[in-house]
Amino acid sequence: MPDALRTAIAVLDCHPEVQTALAAGAPVVALESTLIAHGMPWPHNLETGRRLEAEVRRHGAVPATIAVLGGRLKVGLSAAELEGLARGGARVAKVSRRDLALLVATGADGATTVAATMIVAALAGIKVFATGGIGGVHRGAERSFDISADLLELAQTPVAVVCAGAKSILDLALTLEVLETHGVPVIGYRCSSLPAFYVRDSGHALAQRLDQPEALALAMHAHWQLGLKGGLVIANPIPAQHEMPRERIDAAIDQALAEAAAQGIQGKASTPFLLARVADLTGGDSLAANIALVLNNAALAAQVALAYVALNRAAG
Repeated sequence: MPDALRTAIAVLDCHPEVQTALAAGAPVVALESTLIAHGMPWPHNLETGRRLEAEVRRHGAVPATIAVLGGRLKVGLSAAELEGLARGGARVAKVSRRDLALLVATGADGATTVAATMIVAALAGIKVFATGGIGGVHRGAERSFDISADLLELAQTPVAVVCAGAKSILDLALTLEVLETHGVPVIGYRCSSLPAFYVRDSGHALAQRLDQPEALALAMHAHWQLGLKGGLVIANPIPAQHEMPRERIDAAIDQALAEAAAQGIQGKASTPFLLARVADLTGGDSLAANIALVLNNAALAAQVALAYVALNRAAG
């Protein structure tokens, strides 16, 4: 085992339920914690965190909510740890790749983004991760160079990410271009265009569509068996009954973006601000849609994890 990997595993704490599942080769689904600390207000964040774990279990897999607590990389949280993150909210550090080592070194706490969750999941041996929407290229990135670390993480870390596409506040066309440049497969689940978080169809066509969890598992298996680096994006549209009208959500996003620019909000603070402001402007409807889509992603991720385990067992 490489020294770097041995060192990383030494600061990895797997919840007993997760450890037992991994040792048995059972399906496990990683869940991020930035959604809990930064993505939703109290008490919706705690309720959603609990519901996500229950949804994964309902579909036959073991949930592993990931965070950094006391400098330890936690894979699976206790009920008290989950509540502590939810109550901490924005006071808890938002952690991406660049922040992980510092938090470990200083014994600090942090809520993991998509990128950081992928890293920790891969260290633990988890191949499937459910989130709301991935980060991407921010609007105006040609001036700000604001591009989420999630995209580069997808290019190098072998985890399949089930999401409702990229967040609607982003430049979706450029986000797809960056993913394509880095060789990241973006597969539509029962859809042929990229979902746009609150909206089922962004109008941006995808090269690949698959309609069954078993087909998604086979694509994952083939990708890694071929020695290809990185992960895959499984784009799963928000359920039709929870989709928001495009004109309404676009108007709220435009206003939130203008307010963020006026207040000088940028970098890692921009996404939490924009999501919260959009929720305010839509009277909470966007929050309800966010909850619905992430639960939908957790259900699909569990089904994909089951199919991937079955495929590996059949392959010997």
